Amino acid sequence: MWESNEYALLNPLNSFLPAQARTDESAHCTIIECSYVILEMTQLRKRVTFLTLLIGGIIAFVLEISPTCRKQSIIQPLQHVQGDILDSLDGVYVYYNGSVSNVSGRNLSEDGYNLGLKYQCVEFVKRYYYEHFKHKMPDSYGHAKSFFKAGVEDGELNPDRGLTQFTQGSKTSPEVGDLLIFDGHRLNPYGHVAIVSQVEEDRVEMIQQNPGPTAPSREWISLTIDEGKISLDRSDCLGWLRKTSR
Repeated sequence: MWESNEYALLNPLNSFLPAQARTDESAHCTIIECSYVILEMTQLRKRVTFLTLLIGGIIAFVLEISPTCRKQSIIQPLQHVQGDILDSLDGVYVYYNGSVSNVSGRNLSEDGYNLGLKYQCVEFVKRYYYEHFKHKMPDSYGHAKSFFKAGVEDGELNPDRGLTQFTQGSKTSPEVGDLLIFDGHRLNPYGHVAIVSQVEEDRVEMIQQNPGPTAPSREWISLTIDEGKISLDRSDCLGWLRKTSR
């Protein structure tokens, strides 16, 4: 039985059937039904792909413009090399260091002041205080946790750093520009230091260098106020330092 070109176009599967099946009317109907099912599935797949791309675009747009999202931690992409600029505060850059143990020489200022090992956390906070506050610490050496001097009373001068020291549970809240100090632990016995970059009623944001290859350069920490005593909700926080004459 001869088929019209129109019927052949509507039934591309028909040409693969035996001659006897092609003469069977019920077989023709089955082929037509299969053709339409395939066509509908193709259209459905296209719609799903379009909707997926549309939803993905909307989510990306919302994350880009949302003030709430922009206040969250800044997560660093994985493709960086040591020395890449990741962030900044008051014009002082935060550099990528990769592994927390990486060191690429000592950074000295033009007048010979020791800023620290590149690009450890200590190097950033000392460089920030040197460039932004024009402050040189009397003792410019030591691990991060050694920036907190035991025995100094809350609100008294830390003579090694030339800065006022506040302890966890102080009646004085952290301010922008304060230097936060964290104790060491099993995975990092040297401690950590960072700079307060924003302060809100119940939390502070810190900016940091060398928190790890994929960790954010900024992080929010909640504040607890109990009977007028202020603490950061980090068990390893020792306290914070401040240059009182700014």
